[in-house]
Amino acid sequence: MTSGGDLELTLDELRAVARYAADAAAEVLPVFEAACPDDPRPRAALDAARVFVGGAPRTRLQRVTSMDAHRAAADAPTETARLAAQAAGDAASAAYLHPIAKAHQVAHLLRASANAARIAELAAGDDPAAGLAAVERARALATPTVVEVLRRYPPAPAGRSRPAVLMAALDAALRR
Repeated sequence: MTSGGDLELTLDELRAVARYAADAAAEVLPVFEAACPDDPRPRAALDAARVFVGGAPRTRLQRVTSMDAHRAAADAPTETARLAAQAAGDAASAAYLHPIAKAHQVAHLLRASANAARIAELAAGDDPAAGLAAVERARALATPTVVEVLRRYPPAPAGRSRPAVLMAALDAALRR
């Protein structure tokens, strides 16, 4: 299955990528829900990702809930809540990973895990070791399918933010 892009992505591969992102988002969603208990948008995005992962077709549900979760991230009162909401939005949008061999697509695969690693750092008093340990856990949880899909894309772009640095570290670890 392609969309006129540079590479092939099957629905099974997209489901594997969405599962990986959803698992990372599920780990940190409670951080958002503790900060914003009346905002259901990230939970809805994670639920939409799980619907796709469970075998349903990609629909407008994943796109809409992803955008809503990213809006919730923009409204979040703390960095950790923002990162958690963004991770949930990324899980829903993973169903629509573009089959275009561009480095920025790597964020759709790995940003939820990188955000979870940054949240771990912040929870540990901004300890980089906690983030690197979370990156290692995320590396260990990646299925061969997720790694194979990742390797079709160029390496993650270098970034200055801590989540971008963690994403690049995860990307490098998965490519080894």
